[in-house]
Amino acid sequence: MAKYTNRRSKKAGLPPGTLIHIGKRKTERVKITIINYDEAHFYDHIIQIIDTIETFREMLSGMLDIYISSISNRTNEIMKILTIIATIFIPLTFIVGVYGMNFEYMPELKWRWGYPVVWVIIIAVSVSMLVYFRRKKWL
Repeated sequence: MAKYTNRRSKKAGLPPGTLIHIGKRKTERVKITIINYDEAHFYDHIIQIIDTIETFREMLSGMLDIYISSISNRTNEIMKILTIIATIFIPLTFIVGVYGMNFEYMPELKWRWGYPVVWVIIIAVSVSMLVYFRRKKWL
C-alpha cells in the first residue's frame, strides 16, 4: 500500500510524505483526498496505534487468565467431591472384600447376627465419614 500511495503522490507531483486517499461514494463518483503528513506526525500515529494494540492484547490476556482461573476453580470443586466419594467407599470396599473371600474359619460368618452387624459397621463408617467431612466444611 505504501508503494502504491508513494507512486501516486510522485505521479501527481506532490512532495514526499503526502498520502492520497481514494474512496468511492454511493453515487459512484470518485473522491480523492490529499492529506499532507510530515513524518513525525505519521510516526506519532503509528506509535499510538501500536500502544492501543498492546493495551488490547494485555486486556485480552487478562481476560483469558480470569477465564482459565474460573475453569480451574470449577475443576478443583469437582475433584474435591470425587475424592470425598472415593474416600468414603475405600473402607467399605475393604470390609466387603474381606467378607467376600469366603474363608471357612471366620467365626462371625456362622454367628446368627454376623450379617446385620457387618451392615451396621458399613453404615456407621459411612455416616461417621460424612459427619467428619461436614465438620471440616468439605461438603
